[in-house]
Parts: sequence; structure tokens; C-alpha cells
Amino acid sequence: MKHLWAPWRMEYILQEKEDEKEPCIFCSRISQKSDQKNLILWRDTSAFIIMNRYPYNNGHLMVVPYRHTGDLAGLRAAEKRNLFELIQWSVKALEKVMKPHGFNIGMNLGRVAGAGVEDHLHFHIVPRWNGDTNFMPILADTKVVSEALEKSYKKLRSAFLQLRNPSR
Repeated sequence: MKHLWAPWRMEYILQEKEDEKEPCIFCSRISQKSDQKNLILWRDTSAFIIMNRYPYNNGHLMVVPYRHTGDLAGLRAAEKRNLFELIQWSVKALEKVMKPHGFNIGMNLGRVAGAGVEDHLHFHIVPRWNGDTNFMPILADTKVVSEALEKSYKKLRSAFLQLRNPSR
């Protein structure tokens, strides 16, 4: 019998779920200066890029406005421009580092739509590869993530730095 090693998943399963009194995970991460520990790849003018600690696939990123809001229609013009620019950068960095065959890019608005954090907007960028869906999620309710977050972080952070400063 083969064993699947995914220790990060148990941390997610057993952790206390944040209730309404807990601070927003995005606001609390961005207020800290520990970008590598918090998996923040890039800080920009009105939004930032963070890796998903419990990814659907390797390289699962989120682009998040600094401003705490769950109102998509209430985004300011500069926030919308910055969010979309960072989504484009995310795709470029992921293409360079992970060479996916495609992407799922989207946002879940509201709990019934799947939003785990419904009061702070965030876009998901999920790289996809031919054949990345297999029997594991169906039979074992398990997703195989093949690279450690820390290793992905280092490669992606380097790619974002190169995108900002092409001469590096």
C-alpha cells in the first residue's frame, strides 16, 4: 500500500474555524511584515498577491484588495485596475515558473457560492494541467499537491521580482 503525504491538510481540517469576532485573515496577514511566513508574494498600490495555504492545485494564488470590503460593485477604479494588473502578473509568473496548460480564475461571492472569506473580496488564480484531475478526489476525497508551499513561494517570489524589474 502506498501512502499519500499531505500534512498541511490536517492542519486545515483540525484548526478552529474563524468566527465573526476573529479578524479577517487577509487584513491580519497584510498588517504583518512577515511576507514569506504569510505567503505574501507581492504588495502593490491597492492590492496584494498571496498564496493559498490550502491550495486546490500547486501555485494557487489569490489577489486581494487591501481595503476590507465584500462589495464588488463598490470597488474604486484604481482598485479594479490594480487587481486586474496583479491577476495578469500572477498568470505570467505562474506560466514562467510552473508552466501550466491553463488557468481557472474567479471569485466566489457569498457563502453559498463557496466564499470561505465572504466579507473581503479576493480573486483565485488556479493553474491547471492536462490530467491534473484524477481518481483521488473522487475515491479518497484527497487532492495531491506535489510541491511544498515554501518551495513554490521562493520560485514565484523570484518571478514577481523579475516581472517588476526585468533587468534583474
